[in-house]
Amino acid sequence: MKPETPLLDTIVQSKDLRKLSDEQLPQVADEVRREMIDAVSVTGGHLGAGLGVVELTVALHHTFNTPHDRIIWDVGHQCYPHKILTGRRDRIRTLRQEDGLSGFTKRAESEFDPFGAAHSSTSISAGLGMAEAARLEGVDRNVVSIIGDGSITAGMAYEAMNNAGGMDARQIVILNDNDMSIAPPTGAMSHYLARLVSGQTYRSIRETAKQLSQKLPKFFQDKARKTEEFARGYWLGGTMFEELGFYYVGPIDGHDLDALLPILRNVRDSKQGPILIHVITEKGKGYAPAEGATDKLHAVAKFDVVTGEQAKSVPNAPSYTKVFGQSLVQEAMDDDKIVGISAAMPGGTGIDIFQDTFPDRTYDVGIAEQHAVTFAAGLASEGYKPFCAIYSTFLQRGYDQVVHDVSIQQLPVRFPIDRAGYVGADGATHAGSFDVAYLSCLPGFTVMAAADEAELKHMVATAVAYDEGPISFRYPRGEGVGVEMPERGSILQIGKGRVVREGSAIALLSFGSRLQDCLLAAEELEDHGLSTTVADARFAKPLDTDLIRQLALNHDVLITVEEGSTGGFGAMVLHELAGQGLLDSGLKIRTMTMPDVYMDQMSPAAMIANAGLDKAGIMDTVFAALGRANELPIRA
Repeated sequence: MKPETPLLDTIVQSKDLRKLSDEQLPQVADEVRREMIDAVSVTGGHLGAGLGVVELTVALHHTFNTPHDRIIWDVGHQCYPHKILTGRRDRIRTLRQEDGLSGFTKRAESEFDPFGAAHSSTSISAGLGMAEAARLEGVDRNVVSIIGDGSITAGMAYEAMNNAGGMDARQIVILNDNDMSIAPPTGAMSHYLARLVSGQTYRSIRETAKQLSQKLPKFFQDKARKTEEFARGYWLGGTMFEELGFYYVGPIDGHDLDALLPILRNVRDSKQGPILIHVITEKGKGYAPAEGATDKLHAVAKFDVVTGEQAKSVPNAPSYTKVFGQSLVQEAMDDDKIVGISAAMPGGTGIDIFQDTFPDRTYDVGIAEQHAVTFAAGLASEGYKPFCAIYSTFLQRGYDQVVHDVSIQQLPVRFPIDRAGYVGADGATHAGSFDVAYLSCLPGFTVMAAADEAELKHMVATAVAYDEGPISFRYPRGEGVGVEMPERGSILQIGKGRVVREGSAIALLSFGSRLQDCLLAAEELEDHGLSTTVADARFAKPLDTDLIRQLALNHDVLITVEEGSTGGFGAMVLHELAGQGLLDSGLKIRTMTMPDVYMDQMSPAAMIANAGLDKAGIMDTVFAALGRANELPIRA
């Protein structure tokens, strides 16, 4: 007998899913799960979160008229099943690859992605804006915002819910709770009650009772309101969501389509709002290696589908993250004032290494960068030495706190900034582009960048010893360059760089991760008769003004090189040279930065090359400054 065509093969877009019966949806979910596992085994990416929302994704696209109805995924780690069902299955094996699908939702990629995401806790705010736009336009549209139990820890989510409740907006929020076991309250009776209270009959009765109570004297109105709240609390449990103006439904088993579908239909057809549906899911659901992993295989490299074993690269050098974590432990052995702070990224930042040794001096505050910064400020105000370790792209979320609570008060908070520069497959949303620019403009802020893993070790020691004000040090994602490591970090002189190679015609002044490419370029420039100095600035603020002056006075060309945005280190150097009157001396100066674009995902090496920040790009810049571009060899 010829095997039947898989149902997933009949689904090109979500409208095809809506043609299927409820009874066919479990098969679709199974096929989507298998497709996702196979695809991510080829590309790597975020696995566990997507596996946990397969049934929810199927139910949403079967119930709602997407893309007319809006579905907004918070962060986007869980959006792969959504992409499979919305016309992108044929490209799903290009996830996170150059010219391929983004690992997150992206407006430019599909009309089914109404809002781009990659940072967390934005979906309710964005959804409220869309719901209000629909009201103003007179458009009948459902807006569904999905947010996880981790993302909802951020204050922005509560700001949005408070606003939505005050506006009585027609908005649906689904709380995807994947950190709780499915306990008895989510059984058959709970499903029945949740379905009942989400239905029009119950809501109509409740609204009628509310209207009747308004005709009573105020004393009886208050009694009636309290009685109604008590009744709802008895059956459903009073929730803070209700206090914010949301109608709470749940908890619901997020893997049970028989439970999900009628509730989603009820809230879809309701004209009242806002509504919050509390859904319990299991991260990594349906794939044994993910279910058994501590992190539920949240983010993975390419892996073997049968065993779940991930491909491992053979490191030539320790990762920068590991060097930071180990160096901080080493320093903390001798200094009990050192504490480590993470905003839901202990593993990504190396704070987990510190936590293993000093659990009582480690704080993971959740997805709450604003709080992390001010919490660190409070610790610093009492004489502690907080290392507030946050990715460059996420530190942007706490910038007001950096300015107001740390910088203005000159509190010695230490900011280890991981993922500085390009990050490869995570693309523009996770690139650490702007931290040098947004920190260097703050009075009294010390801004460092590590050129290699040994320099990072020195900068940890320097930050420990520095108590005069806030200090940051940035370092890239991935492995170090393989330099010899010192036993212990040395304290650097604040505001002083170093000359790594002496020359006389060309000066390459590197800040941070581009030093090795500057050295490679210098070797090749020597072959072209151009004696080249290479210097490592170490500090963007305070600048080594003596070093900059000497480079400017003793060379024909000065090139600054940084893996950061315009307005950063190069701008600081130009400002200094202008102040010294050295821009009028005939010096040829060029600043090399990240280009003024948001660069989509590709390999880190390709990103650096496209930005012109590799050896070849540095040489191009030098020859162009000399007016000798035609002398460069033709590259393949």
